[in-house]
Amino acid sequence: MLKHIVFALCGCLYAAIGFAQTNQTEQVLRAIEQNNKELKAFQSLMESQRLDYKSSNNLPDPQVSAFYLPFGEHTTGDYSEFQVSQSFEFPTVYAARGNWIDKQEEQLQLEYSRIRQEVLLPAKKYCIDLISLAKRKEVVQLRMEQARQVFEQVQELFDKEQVGILQLNKAKIAWMQDQFQVEQIEAERRNLLLSLQKLNGGQAIVFDQKVFATDLKLSNADSLWQQKKATDPEIVVSIGLEDVSMQQIKVEKNKLLPNLTAGFNHQGVMGSNYSGVYGGISIPLWSGRNKVKAAEARYQYQQSKTEAVTTAMYSTFLEQYNQYELMLRKYDEYTTTLEGLNSENLLLEAYQLGQISFMDYYIELQFYRQAYDKMLEIEKELHQLKAEILKYQL
Repeated sequence: MLKHIVFALCGCLYAAIGFAQTNQTEQVLRAIEQNNKELKAFQSLMESQRLDYKSSNNLPDPQVSAFYLPFGEHTTGDYSEFQVSQSFEFPTVYAARGNWIDKQEEQLQLEYSRIRQEVLLPAKKYCIDLISLAKRKEVVQLRMEQARQVFEQVQELFDKEQVGILQLNKAKIAWMQDQFQVEQIEAERRNLLLSLQKLNGGQAIVFDQKVFATDLKLSNADSLWQQKKATDPEIVVSIGLEDVSMQQIKVEKNKLLPNLTAGFNHQGVMGSNYSGVYGGISIPLWSGRNKVKAAEARYQYQQSKTEAVTTAMYSTFLEQYNQYELMLRKYDEYTTTLEGLNSENLLLEAYQLGQISFMDYYIELQFYRQAYDKMLEIEKELHQLKAEILKYQL
């Protein structure tokens, strides 16, 4: 009976709350994304690193030099010279380094996505816990009301001297235990809201969602893995680092080309002067030694690391997916079995008719209640495991 009452209440609640209520979890996640201090700090770091990357592709500072030589023994006038020059690497180096900078900026954005998911996954789990607590509270409140009614009935029988003090005390303790469970749930709820508030940059979170907005269905493992492989930041970051390493090889190869210098030179003596362009070339015979090989070695390392990361994540994914399927089968068994039972109502009727003692009633009642509580616990664990499997979608 209790099972059917709870299902009916949940259905009515869902209809009353509506679409906005069922998406309250998403609203909380968006708020945390905006207010989380760790994410804000990383955004500032990203901007700093972007500017740092761009500065690495700047031209060297121009050089200005001047000579005025009035001293010494000479029959001609004083000698003067003025020169302005600009050094720069071979033009293709700047193009290659520009592409390398673009790759690095993409990596920064992917790293932000990874950190963002590390923040939002715990937040989503807290929301799942809160929803599960709300469902448990409804059940416990119904149980508490039943326990109160039973206690009042036993109190009447005790007043009529039809039962002893021990049975009265047992009924009172059963009622007190249900009251304590409600208080425990409220304490857990407050702690979870504090955890969300911490993730939300210290701003309070209002959360009163009482039903799960999504079902427990998952696509097949192959389909999910292909999506995860293509979008999960942990994998995509590693693949992106391969692109960065490959682009670094191109940069180092281009840096083997000559560095160039161009400028203007003016020389004057005895009223005569000479002016013209100035040019120079610097051949990197020594500065580029082994740098291409080092870049190639980093690229090979990154390829191996990507392979290792992907293999490890695939293994973890399969473990989670298999565990999910096992728990889902168990959950379906619990729901199918409990939906067809009317045990609590039958037990209450048997007790009220005097067919069983209070102790027998209480012991049997606990058996069915534990089964129902286990079902709620499995439901919560399934939603949390689903959140972990679909973490890449956050």
